[in-house]
Amino acid sequence: MAKMISQDTFDDVVKENVVDFSMSPSEAKEETIKQFEAQGINLANIIKDLAINTETGVPIINETVDKIKSHISQKSDDAQQLLELITVLDIECQKSLAHRVLAGKNGAHDALITLLEQTLAEETLNTTLLSKSLQAANSLTQKQPDLFDAEALSIVLKLLELKDQVDVICLTLQWLQKACVMHETNRQNIMSTNALKLMKPLLLKDCPRVVRDVTAVLRFLVLDDDIRVEFGCAHEHARQIANELLLELVELLPKYTDVNVLSDLLLTIGTLAVRQELCTVIDDAGGLTLIFSIMKDHLTEERLNREALKLLRALAGHDAVKSHIVQQGVAPIIKDILETHQSNENIVSAALACITTLTLRVKEHSTAFFETGIAEVIVEALRTHPKHKYVQRNGAWAIRNMVSRSREQCDTWLSFGAEDLLNAAMAEHPLVAQDIKAALRDLGCKVQLREEWTGTAEKKIAA
Repeated sequence: MAKMISQDTFDDVVKENVVDFSMSPSEAKEETIKQFEAQGINLANIIKDLAINTETGVPIINETVDKIKSHISQKSDDAQQLLELITVLDIECQKSLAHRVLAGKNGAHDALITLLEQTLAEETLNTTLLSKSLQAANSLTQKQPDLFDAEALSIVLKLLELKDQVDVICLTLQWLQKACVMHETNRQNIMSTNALKLMKPLLLKDCPRVVRDVTAVLRFLVLDDDIRVEFGCAHEHARQIANELLLELVELLPKYTDVNVLSDLLLTIGTLAVRQELCTVIDDAGGLTLIFSIMKDHLTEERLNREALKLLRALAGHDAVKSHIVQQGVAPIIKDILETHQSNENIVSAALACITTLTLRVKEHSTAFFETGIAEVIVEALRTHPKHKYVQRNGAWAIRNMVSRSREQCDTWLSFGAEDLLNAAMAEHPLVAQDIKAALRDLGCKVQLREEWTGTAEKKIAA
């Protein structure tokens, strides 16, 4: 088994080569690596690309953290030097996860928390120092949310009360986002505070930046990506957030024309619509009319329409809302989106999935879509993307749902060449063959069905 050394041991030898043998940092690291490899040392756990101070031979990230700690303990008045140190720490933390882990081990997080506490305690708020410290905290917490502790959450809640400081608010919200990724405990701790109540007035500010960051936090709070916990609380969090903020999010839709803000709002509303009663709340608030209006006004926007289609599909989980969606005229809008974005496989896939959900087990809905002439558009979409598995699968789903209770449509579909396209897709994408066979079956085409398994009874059953 190969021997291993610590990062401190490696850094000490580099320092010795720089100070005692007057080597440049690159030469010192190269020589150190050769020395340890010659001794059979495994250096897989060592960060070899740390920036080194040419005079002291100490890694800059270590030196910077120590200087910040010293500045705090000595209560130095040199604010400019402190800002420079925080900037260096921020830059170093952005280089890689290994750099951030090293900074965390050296106490960078505690130092930044102390700085933020001291800054907030001052009579005159130093927004520059606050912003710089938050930037560094964001860089440090990226992909290591375990650093985010109770003290950090307490600071965040205080910062969210600074409603007039847009830059500070946005950086604070971004810090919260990073603390939520792959960390269920952090998400539950945040939800147990009054964070939602503090974010609610931020949504009402006429500031696109703030709205986008708030909605991002809401989406991150309902993630379920922490493999360390057996059961997460994503659904419960979504319900709590929706009860507090869903109406406000819907009411924001007509207030913005910025495509990115609208896309984020639609995505967030769709993420929170996890229960039937919440779908009804959106419908009762006039959400469907607003969504249709946005889709019509921004027909060429890829992301916005993709999020709108996903939202409609989520809302269609409630049968009554599904009926309202079709009755209020979604079919021609989806047809226009399919025609406009025929070459975009992501939009096409989302549109076909939406059609699938809206026409499921409802003959009237199938008729509404069919009368727009969408059958030819769907077949053309399948012809345009023969290599895209999900387009072919979703297209097969859409065809099956439209014809399963409306067999009079079959001849029209077949006249457009649907059978040949589906057979070609079945050969190209065997993983979705069963979905395609279901569409062919309901179209009345010849389908080769194979019995996957047959059992043999130990005792023959009497007739």
